[in-house]
Amino acid sequence: MENDNFSELTIQEDFNPYRECIQGLANEPICVQHTINKAWDFVRNLAPELDPGEITLDEIVKRLVNNKPRIAVITGSIDHPAHLRDDAHISLAVLRIWENGGVPFVFGIPVICDGTAQNNIGQSYSLASRNNTAAAVNITFEGHSYHAAYVLSSCDKFPSAVMSGLASADVARNHPERGQAPVWAMFIPSHVLRGGTIRPATVDKLKSLIAKARSEGMADLADDIAENMRYILQCSSDEAFFGQMKRAVGQGLISADECRAIMDDLAAATCHHKGGVCAFNGTGNSSRTLVSALGLTPPKSELLMDAPPADVVAECVDMLYRCLNKPELRITNILQQNFANAVRIHNATGSSSNILLHLPAVMRYAGFDVSIMDYERIRAETPVPEIFAHSLTEQRDTFVLAQQFAAGKHRGMESLYRVLVDLGCHMDLAAPTVTGQTWGERIKDLTVPVASDLAEKAVIRTQPVRTASGVEILRGNFMSSCVVKLAGMSDRQLTHFDDHLFIVSYFENERACIAEMTSVKMFDNLLEIVKGLPAEVSNNLLKYNSKGAVSEFNEADFRSLLKQGFLSYAFVIAGQGPKAFGMPEMFAPGQNLKHHQLLEASSLLITDGRYSGVTKGACIGHVTPEAIDGGGIGQLVNGDLMWLRIAAKQLDIVDPAALGEGRTVAFEQLPERKDLVARRGAMMADRLLQVAASNSMYDVSSAEKGCVPYPVDQRAVKAV
Repeated sequence: MENDNFSELTIQEDFNPYRECIQGLANEPICVQHTINKAWDFVRNLAPELDPGEITLDEIVKRLVNNKPRIAVITGSIDHPAHLRDDAHISLAVLRIWENGGVPFVFGIPVICDGTAQNNIGQSYSLASRNNTAAAVNITFEGHSYHAAYVLSSCDKFPSAVMSGLASADVARNHPERGQAPVWAMFIPSHVLRGGTIRPATVDKLKSLIAKARSEGMADLADDIAENMRYILQCSSDEAFFGQMKRAVGQGLISADECRAIMDDLAAATCHHKGGVCAFNGTGNSSRTLVSALGLTPPKSELLMDAPPADVVAECVDMLYRCLNKPELRITNILQQNFANAVRIHNATGSSSNILLHLPAVMRYAGFDVSIMDYERIRAETPVPEIFAHSLTEQRDTFVLAQQFAAGKHRGMESLYRVLVDLGCHMDLAAPTVTGQTWGERIKDLTVPVASDLAEKAVIRTQPVRTASGVEILRGNFMSSCVVKLAGMSDRQLTHFDDHLFIVSYFENERACIAEMTSVKMFDNLLEIVKGLPAEVSNNLLKYNSKGAVSEFNEADFRSLLKQGFLSYAFVIAGQGPKAFGMPEMFAPGQNLKHHQLLEASSLLITDGRYSGVTKGACIGHVTPEAIDGGGIGQLVNGDLMWLRIAAKQLDIVDPAALGEGRTVAFEQLPERKDLVARRGAMMADRLLQVAASNSMYDVSSAEKGCVPYPVDQRAVKAV
């Protein structure tokens, strides 16, 4: 394979620790030698033309002393599905770095799988893992004095963590006394995981259960199961099935053993053996979108379906080499110049609300004073439509997107930029990318961003799917901010829940909410809450929500009122914030809401925790301040009344006395419930003892600033 004669390239900097520190020069060559030999052993039968010849310690020492590019290949661990194909990729990258005259290193970082951690204590470590990984990447990168990073970027928190760690190193190296070159980086997203298929025997069991539910008058459960069977089989749909099977067990339709057999069979059929990033548009693929939108991903590697071939890896490594010694392509500059573009792409693709934690975090690690208010400002200044017709039921998942990419039907991120520009949306086309070209240069020749023959099969659309897009930031009288993913809400929900009243049903934690949502007593318990309201309050609430169609609450109409969405509940899960419990994802409650037709039609979830990227429905998270910091969400009780106004970007608690008189008025100040708040605070402190002290997030900024460690937060002073 041809290269640009990189063998003559040396890094331009005043201080070379491998020349000035004999210990490093003595220690590391054996690691490099082993790394290259191991890489060659792995690929010698696959690509014999890559034979590196004899690797001598003398040659490695010479390269280190002469300041040849020291490039770290950063990878994850194979207990995560996205890293199952890394060995071949690592080997090819290592050999190309050596061939180009550089010095290759490899280090790996544990990567928590958010799917595995769902609905258990693991989720209390998930967000903490991002900060810990950022620190680990920074420590290794700085401790061994690497110049650049070739990142095998996976999903969940890993991409944002590695970006953060590298950006933090770049900030530190900018100090004039360091005398070291900037940090350059490139991210190669993991391949996409092909969705599974429900096995025929399990299909028969589910169809039999649906028929039995209908015959016994449980049409809503039957419809919920049937709807979930339309989805590609992923761990996300498994979670919905689990909630539905629990409901079926509670109703006596199947036994606990039959439930277990169904769930075990679904689990075994879910993941393709090649692994990868799940095909739904969750945080994994939202992170793929993010690193690509930030200009850190080579075009050909953006949407892989397997480990990349040798020629693609060589092209990517060579592209990274062309970035070296160019200060304008240092990672912090690329982040700064592409930040606003990333916000717009996030909105246009309906990506995960978790990005509203991770993007501000990355920017703060890079030294920029960024919060979700900057996201809000850019969103308001340059609104973009939704142009991503992603679907798990209509064969438009991310694996299909990758198939279309491989077939030349679109150019991934370049097509997204081109479509938005063609629609008149402002995009900063002068922003640099790791290709060495600006976005304007990259899309100059792209006259047909998406092949017309894809028609309705296209995931990327050249015309807006709808004007509502992205994540909205709400204010309210019981918090300073929270976020709601408009892209995850149906058109009906966006319209129906705008200017709508909800009755609070409060839960101390996620498990209590899950138990309630899958309980046969749930409707009885919800009924008791509304019956506990003064009649004039419940009547006026119904009148308000139905726009006068219903003016009096009748217990016999309870389920009908839910189905019509006139009687609505806010399932409040407090005590889940970063300091209280590590800010776990409320994915299981979200799935139980989404895949329960009466709850989906009527109700919302709200938490000071967060949600999985694949969460859909009326799910509001990141409430700040969190309950343990005295946030108003921790003061709420069953029967409080919540008022959502999406268009006005407002979420408040209303005065029930005023509502009883026919007036909808938000409290200026919430009722004081000092004893209740104190009791709940003590419960949260005790519950936190379940989380290992080493990973407690007591020392982080609020969700508004990405939940970053305080020293990172305090050094983030530059304007973006």
